Amino acid sequence: MIVRLAAWLFALALVLAPVVAVLNGWLASERWPIQRLRINAEFVRVDEQAVRDAAAPSLAAGFFAIDLAEVQAAIAALPWVDRVEVRKYWPDLVEISVREHQAFARWNGDRLVSTHGVLFAAPEAAGMVELPLLEAPDQRLEEVLRMHAEISALLARHGLTAQSLRLSRRGSWSLQLDGGARVVAGRGDPLPRLQRFAQALPRLLAVETRPLERADLRYANGFSLRWQAPSQAAATPREQA
Repeated sequence: MIVRLAAWLFALALVLAPVVAVLNGWLASERWPIQRLRINAEFVRVDEQAVRDAAAPSLAAGFFAIDLAEVQAAIAALPWVDRVEVRKYWPDLVEISVREHQAFARWNGDRLVSTHGVLFAAPEAAGMVELPLLEAPDQRLEEVLRMHAEISALLARHGLTAQSLRLSRRGSWSLQLDGGARVVAGRGDPLPRLQRFAQALPRLLAVETRPLERADLRYANGFSLRWQAPSQAAATPREQA
């Protein structure tokens, strides 16, 4: 019985071997090469040639053997790439669609946050000083983005802009205004304290010629302000009810 089974398997191998060989030849890359590569993208930060170079090793496998997931992963690893879709169309076309990240803010000085709320690394992140700076532990990203939106809307109603927003590991909020003044808002919900400060600040600036250096809002019924002295030395803080 064993001898007969072995003989049967040997005969089957002899029959299948030529078939496998034919299929290997029929599916070979030189028989069905990728002749055309179409890239759909609005290139701003991503380099088109870098996309082509990332895809090239996989394209060499030919139409039937190409690993589309491998192409997608190689391109997704490029800086500024947010989303990649790869498709192939008979008989020799591969189409790649690339969407770039749109930077919204700097994150902790060395990364960026996209307009979709995604953290990503970019070589030029530290130098993009035109973007607001957000500083916080990574796990607080959503909370910081939500607070930044609320604070920005509040300040805008009073003609103010925040250049940066920071949430410390101990849960304390602080920000820097467009003019350079640092505002310490403390723990918990900073919005009521910022509302009180933003309402009073324009009146205070109307009678004070020195630039504001620091505001501390961690008071129950008021806040303290420190103004820059003419010599740029720190002035003595004073209470504002």
